[in-house]
Amino acid sequence: MNRLLDRDPDLQARCPVRDILDRIGDRWSVLVINELASGTLRFTALRRAIPDISQRMLAQTLRTLETDGLVSRTVFPTIPPRVDYALTALGRSLLDPLAALVAWAEDHREAVHAARAASKERAEANADALAT
Repeated sequence: MNRLLDRDPDLQARCPVRDILDRIGDRWSVLVINELASGTLRFTALRRAIPDISQRMLAQTLRTLETDGLVSRTVFPTIPPRVDYALTALGRSLLDPLAALVAWAEDHREAVHAARAASKERAEANADALAT
């Protein structure tokens, strides 16, 4: 996330929220939290809603979010077993900040894509200049 924190263990120790930001800021956690914002879902419904995620990664992400108290897991003693996932109060408290982040991304998407394209063009021009 922040390369300076990775290089400086003292700075890392002084940033007590880093592990939490790393967790909630990863690609899959944000998508799972977003899907659970609409209510309780079963594993297969989450998997269909996030088609890019593997079954293993979804299970790992759900376990991690449960460990952090953001998602609750309810197992029903049926055959086959039914497992429901839902946001906890703590998980729901993330919805407004995530909505703000998504809104920022939507508002600035074109500018970010333009900056990426310009950066790529500069890198290619530099590579061409070095090759000649």
